[in-house]
Amino acid sequence: MRVSVAAAGLPGRYAAALFDLAQSGKASAKTLDATARDLAILKEALAESADLRALTTSPAISREQAGKAVAALAAALGLTDLTARFLGVLAQNGRLSVLADVIRQFDLMLSAHKGATTAQVIAAHKLTATQKKALETKLKARTGRAIAVDVTVDPSILGGLIVRIGSEQIDSSIKTRLTRLGQQMKGQ
Repeated sequence: MRVSVAAAGLPGRYAAALFDLAQSGKASAKTLDATARDLAILKEALAESADLRALTTSPAISREQAGKAVAALAAALGLTDLTARFLGVLAQNGRLSVLADVIRQFDLMLSAHKGATTAQVIAAHKLTATQKKALETKLKARTGRAIAVDVTVDPSILGGLIVRIGSEQIDSSIKTRLTRLGQQMKGQ
């Protein structure tokens, strides 16, 4: 069964392939959940490890070296065989640089598959699991549907959040508030 969400560009095609592989099989729901868990671990590792980011972006690292490194990484993180093999394919094809985008696309596909909408959230700092859950609850109350939150950290917004759900945007960032205040002061 093909993914019904439009795959955006190269990362979308890789995400769709991974989603299809995770979905096909006898225990597809468990495999999808396990793959999503693996990708969440990788997303966190990418955010926290400069060495991992360098591995995914450095042209000085050969495909063979990258393949060995991601195999060791998958084993160290306890990733499933499917995710480990997928990382190997990305390394072999010289596409580790799109890993973060593949994870984001996979999350969107999984949310759509589960009937949830994804909110793109920009925060000044990493949200705790409790904060993320509270935000999902508030967004569900506002929209009347299940919302999965995809958080990106951008310290330049200083504080608050920017939330995008489809074409709607809610900007409660301090940076935007300061900009508006500055514009109001110029007008007086």
